[in-house]
Parts: sequence; structure tokens; C-alpha cells
Amino acid sequence: MRCRSVAVNLGLIGMLWCAAAWSQAPSPSLPQPTLPPPAPAPMTPAPSVAGEAWVLLDHATGRVLAGHNEREPRPPASLTKIMTGYVVAAEIAAGRVHEDDQVRISENAWREGGAGTDGSFSALVVNSEVRLGDVLRGLVVQSGNDAAIALAEHVAGSEAAFADLMNRYAAQLGMTESHFVNAHGLTAEGHVMSARDVALLGRAMIAQFPEHYRLYSVKEYTYNGIKQYNRNGLLWKDDSVDGIKTGHTSAAGYCLAASAEREGQRLISVVMGIQGGRSDGFRLREEGNQSLLNWGFRTFETHTVYAVDAVVHAPTVWQGTADQVNLGVAQPLQVTIPRGRYADLQAKMQLPAQLVAPIEQGAEVGRVTLKLGDELVADVPLVAQQAVPAGGFFKRTMDGFWMWWESD
Repeated sequence: MRCRSVAVNLGLIGMLWCAAAWSQAPSPSLPQPTLPPPAPAPMTPAPSVAGEAWVLLDHATGRVLAGHNEREPRPPASLTKIMTGYVVAAEIAAGRVHEDDQVRISENAWREGGAGTDGSFSALVVNSEVRLGDVLRGLVVQSGNDAAIALAEHVAGSEAAFADLMNRYAAQLGMTESHFVNAHGLTAEGHVMSARDVALLGRAMIAQFPEHYRLYSVKEYTYNGIKQYNRNGLLWKDDSVDGIKTGHTSAAGYCLAASAEREGQRLISVVMGIQGGRSDGFRLREEGNQSLLNWGFRTFETHTVYAVDAVVHAPTVWQGTADQVNLGVAQPLQVTIPRGRYADLQAKMQLPAQLVAPIEQGAEVGRVTLKLGDELVADVPLVAQQAVPAGGFFKRTMDGFWMWWESD
């Protein structure tokens, strides 16, 4: 910027001197964040997991760390109720329903989801009215089918209309291998989820509705004099696990979605389609999720490379009221990589040859990419952190000359 002021004072001679100086100036380098002490770990293969489909996902970045048939649509059993709870939480957040609403327990909810069925139930009394917050706890903790139907009817008027709502939310979340027919997950034609979609749904719920997600860590809940226990056995076995949901039908097999947080890193695992008897099914779905989580935490680490307020680069701006603009990222730039490889990350910027005002705050003006060896691990926009309005006539004229000179 000193050259521009010299040019103004010295006229054409100053312009020529500055042009020569600029032509020899080095390209700006991308600043690197402070590197944590490396913690190398051998890159061992993912564990062998029982089940016809499974996946391990990093919560912060959404990166799939390992999987098997993770995009295969399958009967999800009560993993469906993760979506049921998500929809209710979203409708509460939108103000369309409230936790203090009185939910009528219809004969349909009682008959199709109550004690007379093969599935789990929340002991809701037919034709009674129950506070929505209590019905929601019955859905999450006890996995009540009656609770699922009652909530669907309260939110959307009917279970069919609620299923349509579930599908709309699923589309918004990018759950491309899922389709919902009911709110409880009992086997029905066309009612499917993939392991990847279950993990994506869990990630969205944890990020968007943390208060609702806390229900999934509740180990027991008493309603109508009946103590109901959470069926996720990992809640008792691993203090870092705080959700998410179990499921079982003969078609779906034994299923479990789990999430754990250790030292600020959160992972989500999903195991579906374990066949066999009850005791083996319970054991294998817990062991499968536990081994995936342990392997993931041991093998990978997640870093915030650039926070939203970090200045990634401050390039020259032409014909503006300021001579530079600070560039950053619109969302925290996070990466999940094998442990001990952070120092091997390579960052590059893509910017126009010349930035010309006006530039609006938040406008995308370039991109920053991160690579680990040949693998592209991040590619995000660089945005202006402040506006740069167009300068006056003299400023635009002077800079116009320099832009012409540099472009030759």
C-alpha cells in the first residue's frame, strides 16, 4: 500500500518505480494454524463388525470413516423413531406444537402400538390426554410404538400425514436412501433407511436440537407407575456414550445407533441387520458399535483449522475505499484425518488475479483447499469479512492504471 501513496506524491516516476517493486513481490502465503503436538498412531483397518450394514461417521465434519453396505436401504425397525423425535423437535422449535400440549391417546395409537402388539409400548391409557413432553420421553426412552403414533396424530392429524412430513425432513437432510411409511418402524413395504442416513440424521439432531438429544441419554423413566428402561446397553457400559437408539424386528434384525464424545471429538456409529437370538443380538449390536467407536477415536482426530473469525488471507483490493480485504470462512473449517498427520496437511488458495471493489461483506471471492497427500479433505469458499465500497473517481482512475499495468 506504501507504493500507492508514493505514486500519488511522485507522479509517473513514482508509478513506474512502484510497478517494478510490485512485479517482484512474492505471492502471499496461506497462514497455517498452530500445530498441536503430533500423536502418531498406526493406521489399523476397521474392525470386523457383525451386521449386514454398518457405518462410522465423524460428527463435526460428516466424514464417513468406515462402512459396509452403508448406503443400502434396509428395514430400520425402531431406528425410525429417531426421525419421529427429530420431526417433533423441529415442530416444537417452529412453534407449531409445544411440550405442554395435551396429546390425546387415540384408540388407534393404543391398539396399533400398545400392549397387544409385538413391539414396545409406553403404557399410555386409551382416550387419555398426556402432556406432549411425557409422550416424547416414552418415545425416546421406552421406544413406545403407542407414543410414536400418538405424537404423529397430534403433530400432523394422522400417521400417514406425519410420514409425509418425515419424508420432507429427510429430503432436507440429504437422506437419499430413506423412505418412511409410519412413525414407529414396524415392518411395512417401502419403509427403509440406510445406515448412512441414520448417522446423518443423528448428526443433524445432535447439532440442531441438543436439548432434545439429551433425552437419548436418559437410562430410565417412570410413567403411570411403570418404570421403563432405555434399551441402549452402551449407556451403562461406556460413560462417553450418550445416545442414540436401538431397534429390532424379524425383518430388520438387531440394530443400534450410538454416539459418543471423547476429548471434544464426537463420533456416530450405526449397526443394522444382526440376525440371531435375543441375547446374541443384544450383545453383538453393542459390541459392534463399541468396537467401531473405540477404533475411530484411536485412529482419527478432528481439527478446526480455521474459525469463522480467523483471517485466512488479506489480498489487495483495487478501486475501493480500502486497499485490502480480510478473507475468512463462513463456517468453521474442520477436518478429520488420521492421528499424527496434521502437519502433513497442504493448504492452497484460489483467488482472482485482481479483486475489484465494490465487494459485499460475506461475498465469495475465492476458495481454500486442504489436501493430505493426494486426498482432498476440504474445499470451501473464502468470503469477505467486511464490505469494501467503491472508491472515488480519482482512486478508481489511479487504480485503473495500475490494474492495466499489472495485467500486461
